[in-house]
Amino acid sequence: MATRDIYESGFDEERSNSTTSACPECGGHVRTNCAETVCEDCGLIIDELQIDRGPDWRSVFDDDDETQRRTGAPLTPARHDRGLSTEIGYERDARGNTLSGEKRGQIARLRREQSRGRFQSKAERNLAHGLTEVRRIASALGLSETARDRACALFRSAQDEDLLYGRSIEAMAAASVYGACRCTGLSRTLDEVITVARVSKRRVSNAYKALNSELGLPTAPLTPQSFVSRLASDLEVTDHVRHRAFELAERAEAETIANGRQPSGVAAACLYLAAQERDCALTQASIAKAAGTTPVTLRSRRDELQRELSQ
Repeated sequence: MATRDIYESGFDEERSNSTTSACPECGGHVRTNCAETVCEDCGLIIDELQIDRGPDWRSVFDDDDETQRRTGAPLTPARHDRGLSTEIGYERDARGNTLSGEKRGQIARLRREQSRGRFQSKAERNLAHGLTEVRRIASALGLSETARDRACALFRSAQDEDLLYGRSIEAMAAASVYGACRCTGLSRTLDEVITVARVSKRRVSNAYKALNSELGLPTAPLTPQSFVSRLASDLEVTDHVRHRAFELAERAEAETIANGRQPSGVAAACLYLAAQERDCALTQASIAKAAGTTPVTLRSRRDELQRELSQ
């Protein structure tokens, strides 16, 4: 690195907290922390003003109680500006004091100008709208922050590749959420995403096909095992029924029964057979509704499983 040719010593992260080098004055033991290098025997400061990688703090007074808080929120891909934007308050200042009428008018004008200058281009405005839609869909589906950030990153990539031309922002946002679920192995079907999206299934399906073909998403096929745990949790069955249904789902995949079949339908059939074996009162209609399929599909997969088990 160029810094090694400029500085005589390395940065603080290149040094250990306890080094064996001796003090140039007394030959004593030298200790290095994040701020300076000091001799423990004579107190000589050998080096200082090094890079401090620690957090910045500010004092916040709240009801005569001084506390330390981390300044600023962490960067997040879920917002168009990575979370670096600021918000102007309304009636109180940073210390909680009430603003005067003249000051409130001035703050209102500043807030209006900030809102007008928030976006530098139309593309940035579309990005903000799309990421807001992604966050809404992810929240409605109960997805984790990791899946939400993955969906936001997919939407950014889609905009960078000019995939938004001729497609609605809402459809691409829903397709990004579904693509993130497929990439992370989450058991979310396209129909579940459609229920909380604001566009039709055809538009979301076309947008997802464009994402998958243009970006080359590392999606893996959904398996019945990925739906068993969620169905068992929604229907509140016992662990014995859950484990038996998981075993049946593994056997269905091993015997190629699940090939070309709806994974949620196979998982529903496995859960229904496991409930019958463990004398658990579950109806076909309740299981099919939780799986997003029909009782006819459930019975068809059940008959195939029973024929396989009887062999």
